[in-house]
Formats: sequence, C-alpha cells, structure tokens
Amino acid sequence: MHKLTKQQPKMWGASLIGFGNHRYESPSSGRQVDWFKVGFSRRKAAISLYLMGLEGEQRAEMLARLGKHKTDGGCVYVKKLADIDMGVLEEMVVVTLKGK
Repeated sequence: MHKLTKQQPKMWGASLIGFGNHRYESPSSGRQVDWFKVGFSRRKAAISLYLMGLEGEQRAEMLARLGKHKTDGGCVYVKKLADIDMGVLEEMVVVTLKGK
C-alpha cells in the first residue's frame, strides 16, 4: 500500500495501519471522524482491508473480480493474500485514493 499511496503508514490504535486521510460522518454518533483512506489489519481469522469511500456498483464489480473474500460493512476480509488477485486489490486502492 505504501507504494500505491506514496504516503507513510500510520498506526491507528494497536493493530490498524492506515494511509492517507479521510473524514466521514460516523453512522452511530453523527460526529465527523478523522480516519485513514486505505488501510489494513492482521486479525486472527483474516486480514482486514479498509477502503474508505469505495462504494456502490464500482465496489461490487471489483469485489466480484477480487477472489476469495468476505465482506461486512465497509471491510473486506481475506484469509491469505494468495487467495486474491493482487492486481484487482491494487486497482481498488488506486480508485479509493482518487475518490471516484
């Protein structure tokens, strides 16, 4: 992600690594929240990928090409990177960064 974002990674809490800046309204509180644009976290069951702002048909089309994954809300979960098409993941990161 560093190569694609051209930004230094930043730790968000104990386990999230994020790149870029993204401000959004929290659905639960309605507050404006500063967050990262793209990021990841290695969890026990899977790698969590965060692509803030990648939504709708474009997101669905890219996820259909990504490979073996699960989603929940805005997160994409993969068990191992070998299960996905890294070219599609790179495309998803680039589109997310462009905000389109």
